[in-house]
Amino acid sequence: MSEKIYVGNGKQVKDYDMVNVNLCLSDIPKEHINEFQGKKYIKLSVAKRREPDNYGRTHSVSVDVYKPAPEQSNESDPF
Repeated sequence: MSEKIYVGNGKQVKDYDMVNVNLCLSDIPKEHINEFQGKKYIKLSVAKRREPDNYGRTHSVSVDVYKPAPEQSNESDPF
C-alpha cells in the first residue's frame, strides 16, 4: 500500500450531518488529476479522526491513489 497524500482537513458542523473541508490544491500531484470530457477530476478520501486535533478539525482528506488492475477497469468510467 502506498503512502497517503494528505491534502486537507475538515470540521464537523455542529448539529448538522455535514463536514466542511479545506483542500490545498498545490499538494495534489498532477498524476492523480484525471481529465474526462474536458473536465478535471480528483478522487479523494475523507476519514473521520479518532479525536479532533488542536484546531477542532474532525476529519482528514487524502488523495485516493488506488488504481484497479487493468482487467478490472471500465474505460467508460474515468474513475
